[in-house]
Amino acid sequence: MIEAQKNLLHASRMKPWEPVVWLAAFAMPMVFPQYAALINEIAILALFAVSLDLVLGYAGIVSLGHAAFFGLGAYTAALFCKHVMPDPHLGLLVAMGTSALLGLLASFTVLRGSDLTRLMVTLGVALLLLELANKLDWLTGGTDGIQGLMFAPVLGKFEFDLAGHTASYYSLAVLLVLFLLARRLVNSPFGGTLKTIRDNRLRAVSIGVPVHARLVAVYTVAAAMAGAAGALFTQTSGFASIDVLEFHRSADVMLMLVIGGTGWLYGGVFGATVFRLMQDFLSQITPQYWTFWLGLFLVVLVLVGRERLLKPWTWWRKKG
Repeated sequence: MIEAQKNLLHASRMKPWEPVVWLAAFAMPMVFPQYAALINEIAILALFAVSLDLVLGYAGIVSLGHAAFFGLGAYTAALFCKHVMPDPHLGLLVAMGTSALLGLLASFTVLRGSDLTRLMVTLGVALLLLELANKLDWLTGGTDGIQGLMFAPVLGKFEFDLAGHTASYYSLAVLLVLFLLARRLVNSPFGGTLKTIRDNRLRAVSIGVPVHARLVAVYTVAAAMAGAAGALFTQTSGFASIDVLEFHRSADVMLMLVIGGTGWLYGGVFGATVFRLMQDFLSQITPQYWTFWLGLFLVVLVLVGRERLLKPWTWWRKKG
């Protein structure tokens, strides 16, 4: 027991390189102001990927419908701005609460069945919301979406600009706060029980771990974080459309974790960064075939492994 507590304390401590990473991230919009909008997108995608890693990497819940929470957060922030008040901070909290509620309700559907069942159920939830957003055009704007949203300045001082400078710092700040909360969660005894459930659910039940309660809790937290990512997307772009609920959102965030790795929160941040930079770079070089090269990269990554990707001379050796 004492050894386990020491391991948890050691894992929860901030590594020396972590502050450097975050300081570099916050310096990017200043060093490269022309890429502020791209940095903002990366921060939003990173938060979205971290939220999926909580349920996939730590709880072992496979999901193909995580876009449901992202999209609900985006629409909630848009509707709150349009019909209640334009304050982005309150809109963010309301979007997180709404997505958390959906996550709580949807969590009971993933407690039973196999991984294939969970895939279909999570995908079904996202498709239901997509169809509702399309049909309820009096509320969501249908295929046109909700456009022309004007949000109040961040902290009452910093207005959203077209270049995306305020948006990038705002998204990075939200990402940092929620990342630290997620980091504290996974390195706590609660996070330890999640890893036990992921590795062997029957053994977790046998030692008295409340499996269902843990899965419901982490699914709800992950949904709230995904909703925050969706709200940031709406607040920094000024619109919300049914694109936020499309299947490719769920597929893309899964690919980010394939690139960065699961069960490691920085994997979501790293994967989102690489995925978005590759997408931007390849689409400039080959606008028509950039998905081919991205797909080829993913195939090579899976075949040779993440640790050997930058060592081509080891690709044909057997893994030790």
